[in-house]
Amino acid sequence: MSAQTRPGAQFPRGPLGRGPMGMRRGPMGGMHGMMAGERARDFRGTMVKLIRYMSPYRLQLVVVLLFAAASTVFAIVGPKILGRATTKLFEGVMGQIAGNGTGIDFAYIGHIILQVLAIYLLSTVFAYVQGWVMSGVSMTLTYQLRKDIAEKINRMPLRYFDGTNHGEVLSHVTNDVDTVSHTLNQSLTQIVTSVTTVIGVIVMMLTINLVMTLVALCIIPLSMVIITLVIRKSQKYFKEQQDYLGHVNGHIEEMYGGHVIVRAFNGEAKSLAQFDAYNDTLYSSAWKSQFLSGMMFPIMTFVGNLSYVVVCILGGYLATRNAITVGDIQAFIQYVRSLNQPIGQFANISNILQQTAAAAERVFAFLAEAEEVPEAAKPVHLNGVEGNVEFRHVRFGYSPDKVVIRDFSAVVKPGQKIAIVGPTGAGKTTMVKLLMRFYDVNSGAILVEGHDVRDLLRHELRRQFGMVLQDTWLFNGTIMENIRYG
Repeated sequence: MSAQTRPGAQFPRGPLGRGPMGMRRGPMGGMHGMMAGERARDFRGTMVKLIRYMSPYRLQLVVVLLFAAASTVFAIVGPKILGRATTKLFEGVMGQIAGNGTGIDFAYIGHIILQVLAIYLLSTVFAYVQGWVMSGVSMTLTYQLRKDIAEKINRMPLRYFDGTNHGEVLSHVTNDVDTVSHTLNQSLTQIVTSVTTVIGVIVMMLTINLVMTLVALCIIPLSMVIITLVIRKSQKYFKEQQDYLGHVNGHIEEMYGGHVIVRAFNGEAKSLAQFDAYNDTLYSSAWKSQFLSGMMFPIMTFVGNLSYVVVCILGGYLATRNAITVGDIQAFIQYVRSLNQPIGQFANISNILQQTAAAAERVFAFLAEAEEVPEAAKPVHLNGVEGNVEFRHVRFGYSPDKVVIRDFSAVVKPGQKIAIVGPTGAGKTTMVKLLMRFYDVNSGAILVEGHDVRDLLRHELRRQFGMVLQDTWLFNGTIMENIRYG
């Protein structure tokens, strides 16, 4: 039994009259996916939805933010304290050279070193705690996202899966959710630590010398211009990369699922050509996005080295005028390096957030898809089913302009054996789908024991039918478990 479920179907169909696994596209057909190069439609709106989705974990997130900030603050204080030891060591050495000093005060230096070790130990403890809590939150959120997607799949109408490649849906569960999880587990805390580092380092630099701080901060506008240019250029490639990763997964899944059909119709060449087209686009977008994001580190390193040169020259000049100490120069150089690192991280985080927005947008778009028509408010329960079935002036089409069944009426009495025959596309499988409410009729009604099937609960209705599909499908398990499933 088979039926035409869309015009122009050219290949044998699977269990429900579609591809090998009920997909819309045939082995060599086109895919209706996202357009190449499409940008994230609503970056801000998507991130707001993601933040709302994380609202049940607000307490854990507050702990993470506080502990990440505390860890960064302790790490920032260290160089300033260590600078005192450097100054004391320098003064001791210069005193010995001049012959008018008491030598190096190792007791004072040892005391400073113990303070620095304690501070860095506290920083490490806070970092460990926030990492442990954030890992738990990200894994729990990942689990919840996959659970919501799985439950959503069970509530989706068959019409959606007939018009969507299965690989695209699988890509939501795997690639898109993994991208969001990676961002939460790493980039979220990086944002906090980077912002805290920038603010804290600037404050500590100001306590050392105002002029040197202003000179070092002159590098930031240059860095921000570079970051902005790279983000604008790479955003569309990250979106395209995420989209075509789903296209490639969908094509591979479909080709392996229907490899018998592909070979039977000599479709290997077309299949490979389609795969090459998707893979070439994925390669191009991935190469461009990774190249542009990879440029950030060497560029920011070069800009950072410029600031080192300026600080060393200016710091040496001020030291000769006794405006600052050698320890202050050492601490300032460390702070300049600490300032360059979060600025570089901002660029990396910005790229990751673009990927996350693209992935989260796809996930939330799927979760927002229309679901099956809700069950009747006051459903009818079947009791003592005998086998009375009636099609009453049924009209149905998979799309409004492509009607498959027009004004079909038939009555099946208990005990009758009915065979429906006809050419491919006549609507035979379609009638079975309507009878089991995989689809609802456009007009007319289907009655079982005198009750409209739309007034029955779907699981109770389908429990009354035995259905032998066109193709055999075995689940992963024993033969007994597969028999019990049926």
